Amino acid sequence: MNSKIRARSAKTKTTITKTNAATESNNDNIVFSYTKSRPKTAKVRTLPKKLPTTSTPKRTTQPVRKADRKDSFEDHVYQPKTNQYKGILKKPSLDLDLDLSETTITKVEDDLRIEDLELTQNTTAFMTDIEMETDDSVQISSKLRPVTHDGSNAARGDQASPRMFGRSNTSSPTGMSQKKTVTRLGKRTKLESTHANIEEIDNEDIELYEADTGTRSSSQMDVNQTIDITDDRGYDTDLENTEEPEAYDHTGKTAYVDACKRQGVIPVSYFLRHMHDPSLELKHHCLGSEGMKPIAVSLVSNCYITQLNLSDNWLGVSGGLSVCEMLRENCYITDIDLSDNKLSRQVAQSLLEVLNTNITIQKLNISGNDFDDSCAQCFADAIYNTSKLEYLDMSRNRFGEVAGVLFCPAISENSSLKYLDLSWNCIRRKGAVALAAGLKGNIALKKVNLSWNGFGNEGALALGDCLKVNSVLEELDISNNRILTEGAVLFGKGIAVNETLRILKMGKNPMQSAGCFALCTALLKNANSVMEEMDFTDVIVNPDFKDIFEKVKEVKPDIVIRHGGDETPKKPKARVHPMVKLKNYIDKNNLRLVDFFNKFDKDRSMSVTRAEFAEGITEFAEETGIKLTVQEVQLLCDELDKDGDGEINYSEMMISHTQFMANERGHLL
Repeated sequence: MNSKIRARSAKTKTTITKTNAATESNNDNIVFSYTKSRPKTAKVRTLPKKLPTTSTPKRTTQPVRKADRKDSFEDHVYQPKTNQYKGILKKPSLDLDLDLSETTITKVEDDLRIEDLELTQNTTAFMTDIEMETDDSVQISSKLRPVTHDGSNAARGDQASPRMFGRSNTSSPTGMSQKKTVTRLGKRTKLESTHANIEEIDNEDIELYEADTGTRSSSQMDVNQTIDITDDRGYDTDLENTEEPEAYDHTGKTAYVDACKRQGVIPVSYFLRHMHDPSLELKHHCLGSEGMKPIAVSLVSNCYITQLNLSDNWLGVSGGLSVCEMLRENCYITDIDLSDNKLSRQVAQSLLEVLNTNITIQKLNISGNDFDDSCAQCFADAIYNTSKLEYLDMSRNRFGEVAGVLFCPAISENSSLKYLDLSWNCIRRKGAVALAAGLKGNIALKKVNLSWNGFGNEGALALGDCLKVNSVLEELDISNNRILTEGAVLFGKGIAVNETLRILKMGKNPMQSAGCFALCTALLKNANSVMEEMDFTDVIVNPDFKDIFEKVKEVKPDIVIRHGGDETPKKPKARVHPMVKLKNYIDKNNLRLVDFFNKFDKDRSMSVTRAEFAEGITEFAEETGIKLTVQEVQLLCDELDKDGDGEINYSEMMISHTQFMANERGHLL
């Protein structure tokens, strides 16, 4: 059935052969001839042919759904928008001088009427053939659109194209006018011209598709080959964005460089090199407020840094506020050190707002910023409200009694802090008692540093009461707090009960050895104590403490106790020279030296041996009460025997006595 339809439609096919031989030379002679030809059987997709007319722009079409098709040929193809190709496929502007006879025109019109009837009968069969062969392939026919020579939309098949007649004023090369024959374009002629234009448009689409996909078809391509028009690679629209989007800067490097340019600040090379590190150490870089602002801008978008150390950069109020603004936006930093930056009350208020909103900061160091009692309320509110902060260092500030009173309820209610450092402040008396009361009610703190304050005996008593109740505190440092022996004894009452404290530091307190003794005694009374270390640095202990220390070591062999050492032993009395003892005896009894010598010289020879002198002096010492040891007697003999001959005569004794007296006077002077 299909073959018969093809044969029947092929008989009615006509083509227009357009000869432009004269155009190649001088565009003077143009001949339009009307001929019949037997075209090939219609296929779904044929290799397109290019028209010798001006090129048409590429068109993007959508396939026609099968349900929307109609019986007529024009409804099976897309109609172009009005004026889409206007001015591109215009009717050639020809000024022809035609001389046609009426017989020729009548014959042409009769032939066209016959062909119109045949064309009407075969149009339906022709389109049915195309539809049947394109059911299993891409709807190539959706691209077909009949276009007339004047570039306007094609009319329906029952309307005839306008005639192309006219006169020409051009002359032949010989100078004589020449007749030219032009045939009228009927429906069949219009259909053939439409097919030629469609083939040209399709050929351009194929070339663009091949150029985009990088493929090249052979000139002998199979006429049955189909192309997938649903492939997006074959299309180029204004909606496509060929530029690759810029990658998001997770370090904030671009923002930092731009901010430095705006602020007129030299970028910190160390910061640029370590923007990818999880821990950034920027201490002692002398950033100042101006240098901190660009860094704060970049840290807003940085997602690598989690630990930030900005200590000792003299940020001031402006730089501190920049850091606070950054912390409101940054959700990655968990540990920040702002110590020694000369912050003020304004920054304290901003820090309060940050801690109330930021849920990622777990460790904060604000030591050495001269915060005083006027800022205590801000930090008390921050401690009271925070639920994520675990480490807070507020040491080396100027908090006093008022601050201690304000911190009391905040510390008591807080349930997140694990470490609190309030060392090197001025907390004393009422403030110390209130702070100890706050620790008494706390259920989370494990390490507290209260050293270098002024707790005194009152604070020691309050801390002892705290240890009786608190069951979570593991390390307590109250070094150098003016705690005397009495305060140590009162504090020891808490040690005797507490079962969680492992490390106690009480060095540099004037509690003396008695205070250390009282604490060790309290420890021995607590069988459930888990104490591991007791530090009494710079406290001198006596032998009594050594005894109690040995007992503690027997009960807890692993405990470590440090102290300032033993008491300084008394200096021994200076040794008295035996000559001094003899001189004192002679002076006391008003004796002459010769009379003293005669007591040893029994034979009056004015000379005695060393043995006789030693024996005589020993007896003399017992009689007179002079205490001379054997070593002193030997020393006295060596002193009197100047020549070393083993005998001591009176002259030698006289010389030795005179020299000794002279030496004694020299020492006194």
